[in-house]
Amino acid sequence: MDFERITRDPRIMGGKPCIRGTRVTVGTILGLLSSGASIEAVLRDYSYLTEADIRAALGYAAWLAEETESELLSA
Repeated sequence: MDFERITRDPRIMGGKPCIRGTRVTVGTILGLLSSGASIEAVLRDYSYLTEADIRAALGYAAWLAEETESELLSA
């Protein structure tokens, strides 16, 4: 999978995955969307991002979820 829009640099945001050329983390985008913000609202708040950036963050998160196995504890 091609993640050219996602970068990781230990000197920027502690090495968290960010949208290329920004300090906006994939986690920030996912948090906003999971809280009910629309893609359009995120783009209004972060006018320097594009819809392709948001979709890249979602794709990266989906890829990580598929690549990482963790044991879920039952309630």
